[in-house]
Amino acid sequence: MPVLPCPPFRHLPTRCRPDGRINGLTARRLLGTVATAGLLLVFSQVYAGATDIERGGYLVHAGGCISCHTADDEGGGPLAGGDALVTAFGTFYAPNITPDAETGIGTWSDEDFLRAMHEGSRPDGAHYYPVFPYTAYAGLTIDDVMAIKAYLFSLPPIRQRNRAHELPWYLSSRLAAGAWKLLFFTAERFMPDASRAAPWNRGAYLVHHLGHCGECHTPRNVLGVTDSARELAGNPAGPDGKKVPDITANRDTGIGRWSADEIEFFLELGMLPDGDFTGGAMSSVIDDNTSHLSAADRHAIATYLRSLPAAPAGDNSGS
Repeated sequence: MPVLPCPPFRHLPTRCRPDGRINGLTARRLLGTVATAGLLLVFSQVYAGATDIERGGYLVHAGGCISCHTADDEGGGPLAGGDALVTAFGTFYAPNITPDAETGIGTWSDEDFLRAMHEGSRPDGAHYYPVFPYTAYAGLTIDDVMAIKAYLFSLPPIRQRNRAHELPWYLSSRLAAGAWKLLFFTAERFMPDASRAAPWNRGAYLVHHLGHCGECHTPRNVLGVTDSARELAGNPAGPDGKKVPDITANRDTGIGRWSADEIEFFLELGMLPDGDFTGGAMSSVIDDNTSHLSAADRHAIATYLRSLPAAPAGDNSGS
């Protein structure tokens, strides 16, 4: 796909405005979104022959949307929200992302959806709390984001009102979320490493962005910012206050002794190398997310994880 001043994205109007904006997206943002030819080749192989809705369904599973946006109770409809996430900053409730016009996202435009995923902003301009992993989804391609929207809008709407978050007074205003974003967030699209093979780049995209593994497996500071120096090294205070393990190549506290086959088998079935099965939050990730991935994508994740340096000894907070 050539990089043009006004590229003809399939999902967006192509008419350029005099100020260089394309349907509300600046040319610079579009340039930052266009993947290189190598990445496009990888993704085209993954999605070959699939419609946007089919691709979107795959991406919704890969992105972990079902686990968070579907309540555990029997009355909770698929993707209708209500699931609670208990954190050190309060209890957050996932919103309804079905196409219901009143209680879901049924009135959202393409631009509204892109701003939510890439910028962490609601259609009314209010800021999302970073418990919604827009910090990771910012790296997704526009085509992938639009395919996710196409799938969500193909589902039956479910009328279920969103539940208010339970937060301390100093976080109750969305202005606090905006201040956090201003200080700690920069929207950057994923760009592949030309020196690496296609499976490695695909794995990096899945781990860092679509699968947002670091949101749970990377420790955070007192302001809720992930510690990039200890990426994927384990988190002592993960979702619901539970420890989340090290998934770096550390041979003692991480997965450094695991073979690629063992990682792939774990992602498919949740089975550990010793024959036991994972539990807790990871079991739902396996059920709703990684077990639905293609064998090629599970291999890509294993390839990428095995390439990462081991977290230093004594630095594996969640192990």
